[in-house]
Amino acid sequence: MTTGELLRFTLASALAHRLRSGLTALGIAIGVAAVVLLTSIGAGLQRYVLAEFTQFGTNIIGINPGKNQTLGLPAGAFNTLRPLSLGDAAALERLPWVRAVVPLVQGNADVQAGGRTRRTVVSGTGHRLPEALSFRVSMGEFLPADDPNAARAYAVLGSKLRTELFAGRSPLGERIRVGGQRYTVIGVMESKGTVFGFDLDDAVYIPVGRALALFNRDGLFEIDLLYEEGAPVDEIVEGVRRILVARHGGEDFTITTQQQMLDVLGSVLDVVTFAVGALGGISMLVGGVGIFTIMTIAVRERTAEIGLLQAIGAHRDQVRNVFLGESLILAGVGAAAGVLLAFVLIVVLRVAIPGLPVSAAWGYIAASIVVAAAIGLVAGVLPAVRAARLDPVESLRAE
Repeated sequence: MTTGELLRFTLASALAHRLRSGLTALGIAIGVAAVVLLTSIGAGLQRYVLAEFTQFGTNIIGINPGKNQTLGLPAGAFNTLRPLSLGDAAALERLPWVRAVVPLVQGNADVQAGGRTRRTVVSGTGHRLPEALSFRVSMGEFLPADDPNAARAYAVLGSKLRTELFAGRSPLGERIRVGGQRYTVIGVMESKGTVFGFDLDDAVYIPVGRALALFNRDGLFEIDLLYEEGAPVDEIVEGVRRILVARHGGEDFTITTQQQMLDVLGSVLDVVTFAVGALGGISMLVGGVGIFTIMTIAVRERTAEIGLLQAIGAHRDQVRNVFLGESLILAGVGAAAGVLLAFVLIVVLRVAIPGLPVSAAWGYIAASIVVAAAIGLVAGVLPAVRAARLDPVESLRAE
C-alpha cells in the first residue's frame, strides 16, 4: 500500500461515517474556538491596557512616599518616613537629562460656578504637567510658572467639568469656587477620556501649593519626572535616589520607572491570557477523549476490514497508520473549523460590543492547532496499535 493509497483509504474511512466523524471533530472545534476566542480577548485586553497606560508617555519616572519593600521590621520601629515636599521636586529639577518635574496632590472637592455645583477630582500640580504627561490645552492656557508657595488663584478645567458648569459657553475669566476658595478659570484641557475607570475630563487643576492647603496635607502624593529620550535611565534613577536620601536622611520613598510598570502589567496580563487559554484547552482535552472513544469503537466495528487489509498484504505499520491518519484528520478538521468559528465569533463580538478589546493572538492560534493535532495523534495511538496487533485469521472470522 503506497502513501497515496493509504491517504485515500483513510479519507474514505472518515467520510464513510460523516455524522460520527463530524460530531467527533466538533469536540476539537469547540475546544480550539474557546482557546482562540479567550486568548484573543486576553490579548486585546493586554493591548488596550498598555495603550491606555502609555498614552501619558514612556519617559516617566514616578516617585512616591514610603517604600514598597521592607526589611521585616515592625512598622513603628523607626519613624523616619518624611513626606515628599515641594523642595524635593525643586531639587530634582537640577538633575541631568531631566526635562520636567511635576509635583502632584489629588483629592475631591465641590466646584461651584454660576449656581451650579459639582463634586469632582481636584489635582494640585505644576505648570509642566502638560509636557510631562502629554496633556493638551484646548482653550486658554495652563497654570503659569508661579512660585508654588505663593501661586495665584488660577484654575484649569477638564472638558467635561467645563460642559457641566458652563453649558458650552466660554469659561475663560470666570470665577469659580473650589472647596470654598475662589479661583479664576484661565484654561480648558482637551478631552482625554476615561483611563482605568478614572475620568480625566471630570477634573480641575489648581496650583500644587494651594492644593496642599486645601486638603491640609504636609506632603505630595507623587512626583513625576520626565527625562529626555535615550537618556540613561539607571543613572537618572540613581541621581534621584542620591538627592532624596541626602534630603530625607534615608530611603523612605519608592522610585518606579515607566518600564518597570509596563513589565509588571505585561506579566500580569500574560498570566491572564495564558490562564484563559488553559481553560479553553480543557475543552480540547474533552475532544481528545471523544476521538479516543470513537476510534476504539471503529476498531471493533472494522475488525473484519482490518483482517482483509492484512490478508491482501498490508503490514501492521500500515494498518496502524490508517487509524492514526483518521484520528489526525478528525483533529485537523476540528481545529480548522474551530479557528473559523472563533473568527466569526470575534466579528460578532466587535459588532455587538464595540468597546470590547479583541485582538487575534496568532501565537496562541498556531499553538492551539498544533495541540489539537497532538491530541488527535495521542488519542488515536492506543486504538491504532490495538488494530495493528489483531490476528488476521481471527479478524476475518469476525465477518
